[in-house]
Amino acid sequence: MAEFTHFNESGRARMVDVSAKDSTERAATAQARVFLQPETLEKIQRGKIAKGDVLSVAQVAGVMGAKKTPDLIPMCHPILLTSVDISFKEESQPDREGRCSITVLATAKTTGPTGVEMEAMTAASVAALTIYDMCKAIDRGMSFSDVCLLSKSGGKSGIYTRY
Repeated sequence: MAEFTHFNESGRARMVDVSAKDSTERAATAQARVFLQPETLEKIQRGKIAKGDVLSVAQVAGVMGAKKTPDLIPMCHPILLTSVDISFKEESQPDREGRCSITVLATAKTTGPTGVEMEAMTAASVAALTIYDMCKAIDRGMSFSDVCLLSKSGGKSGIYTRY
């Protein structure tokens, strides 16, 4: 197992020095899954949520979340994002618990000395939280989970794919 790099020899937190690392093209895709009642998903699809177009607002919120990642994650480097893309997969067929779902997929890209995994995961999480915020008045039982990195490319560690 690799050593933690965010601690100095005294065990104190630090931001890793990436100045000697090569600048490479990097990309990461993450997901977050929102579980909601079938009626809530139907209202989202029909544009009947009082706060507005849920998925359009969540898409913008996800991009904003990616851009704010170093403000939220203490040891995360501020990086120049070259692209952030947010998409959604809707599952209208209820699961065993009677819930439908929306999977948020967030892909972030950069060219630089450090990766964009945290930006992709933050984007997916913020988009999911936005869906919750916009629909909570009609569905307090919503939840989100399955926040994870699906893939990454670039850098010394190369390609990672979850599935």
